[in-house]
Amino acid sequence: MYKASIAQHQVEIIPGKETSVNGKLRDIQFSQTASGSFILTLDGKKSEADLVKFDKENKQVIVRVEGKKYAVQLKEPIDLLLESLGINNGSQKKINHLKAPMPGLIIKVLAAKGDQVKAGEPLLILEAMKMENVFKAAADVTIKDIQIEEKETVEKGQVLMIFE
Repeated sequence: MYKASIAQHQVEIIPGKETSVNGKLRDIQFSQTASGSFILTLDGKKSEADLVKFDKENKQVIVRVEGKKYAVQLKEPIDLLLESLGINNGSQKKINHLKAPMPGLIIKVLAAKGDQVKAGEPLLILEAMKMENVFKAAADVTIKDIQIEEKETVEKGQVLMIFE
């Protein structure tokens, strides 16, 4: 399932199955035109739409529908999983460590002890449930210690990195 926030509307998408807006099932379809724009069909009503900006880092899309711009905040399955586990890095004031939110395999460690990492920079790649998940710094931090190594299996809740 994917979730998107568009102004005050909450959209839930189960690919190939259903889409709901604010809890109500809706028939939403997108099709690309030859000119590169899109046709948005909402409950049978067609509107022309353009992709204005795609910010992959912040998972935000700006679309223009019938001349009006909308900011769409996206949440992918991994975001929803982390949220369901109570991991919301934005709500923490001081981040002291990074814990594994789920069991998995450390594919790659992208930071080293002593590194000063800016918010949003990748720290490590964890493979879990056959998906590679890139964990990024939620704030500007300095790596005090790295508790894991590449190709190591980790358990949920295990401390992976400690920050100063």
